[in-house]
Amino acid sequence: MVSLPPQDPLHWLAALAINGLLIAVAQRLPLLTTAGWVHAGVLGTLLWGSLGWRGWMAVVAYLALGSLVTKLGFRRKRELGLAEAREGRRGPENVWGSALVGTVLALLACRAPAAVVPLLLVGFAASFAAKLGDTFGSEIGKRWGRHTVLITSLRPVPPGTEGAISLEGTAASLVGSGLMSLGMLALGLIQGWPMVLLVSGVGLVATLVESVVGASLQQRWRWLSNEVVNGLQTLLAALLAMGLVSRMALATG
Repeated sequence: MVSLPPQDPLHWLAALAINGLLIAVAQRLPLLTTAGWVHAGVLGTLLWGSLGWRGWMAVVAYLALGSLVTKLGFRRKRELGLAEAREGRRGPENVWGSALVGTVLALLACRAPAAVVPLLLVGFAASFAAKLGDTFGSEIGKRWGRHTVLITSLRPVPPGTEGAISLEGTAASLVGSGLMSLGMLALGLIQGWPMVLLVSGVGLVATLVESVVGASLQQRWRWLSNEVVNGLQTLLAALLAMGLVSRMALATG
């Protein structure tokens, strides 16, 4: 079980100072907007403060992998009108749409009884696995998906359509979710290969459900922005993973 850092003022001040210094150095990288870097600093402070360097590194890995896959084939996606806005730089809405659920779980974990912490960390891992899976699937599918169909009807649609899926994009979603799960295992935030498989699978399922929402509800309800849908996707992944782990524990107990 991963040991969480002591929850005292000095630790949180150190988390703030470390993240302030790191953001000041890293903000020259073309990953986030100026406001995005500020919010990333807040996010990093909360994660370092609650889970220590492991929680912080998990989100750095997510940001690095997500930004890398966004840049793949960027010129062609731009020619097709499918590229991310702002040259792929993430803003505050992207930061919190992806990380709000995980941050809440991290803050709960640092205050929860020791017996509950592993369950909360599984939810934390699943939320980011789902989001990285979504990013991989979307970016690879838009650029290299050969046959793109609407998930609710299987009707052929242009790449980039809300709710569109392809074989290539779905495979990429599983790869992204799996990579994030392996990263969580390497950092000690989840334990054992069965948990890696569970978190990876949940990440893929949540990504497919997100496509269903995009193909149906998002077209009707304007308040369902991409960021809100991202938040719902990560919440679903976290709840599903924690529910499955709890059920497994009851079955074996």
